[in-house]
Amino acid sequence: MLEPIILASQSPRRRQLLEWAEIDFDVVVPVTDESYPDGLPPEEVPVYIARQKALAVQDQLNNNPTIPGLDIDPTERSAFVAGIRRRTILAADTVVVLGNEIIGKPRDRDDAIAILTRLSGREHQVITGVCCRRASAEVTFADVTRVQFHALTPGQIAFYVDKYRPYDKAGAYAIQEWIGVVGIKSVNGDFYNVMGLPVSRAVRALAGM
Repeated sequence: MLEPIILASQSPRRRQLLEWAEIDFDVVVPVTDESYPDGLPPEEVPVYIARQKALAVQDQLNNNPTIPGLDIDPTERSAFVAGIRRRTILAADTVVVLGNEIIGKPRDRDDAIAILTRLSGREHQVITGVCCRRASAEVTFADVTRVQFHALTPGQIAFYVDKYRPYDKAGAYAIQEWIGVVGIKSVNGDFYNVMGLPVSRAVRALAGM
């Protein structure tokens, strides 16, 4: 079994995936704007952002470790903090790419409908960048899954957006929700990568740290 880690994400889906993998973790939400340099190829963008998240959390732990569990006996606090700082940080970022364009999170209902209308009947890529970092040691990688939607009707798209409100999701959808069950024709690659984390590959990377 792996040692406990720090998950640099507030995503409930990534938390769920790590729980399914039976990995113990504490969550530290990174403070970063998730921007990236102009001209960076789409496949490199999520790796760049994931690394910035890991570095932000590492800096936070080194300078102001405020995470769940620190409300403990003061005599045990130093040892607890030292142990937390020795943990491996796992950060990830997921983007949806249509053609060569990164499709981000929708701004509002109209934008979500517009995004899903563009994805309807077409294949797109879901790319998750992962960064595992402990002290100065680091492993990064990107995992790519190709997803093909059936042609979706305007009624289906509106129903999904209004009921599930996918405004916090890249590409305006979550594969584990209704639209994934009825609207996706094929998935070529890691299904869990589309949920936000290629778990098996991440586990292997963590084991090698």
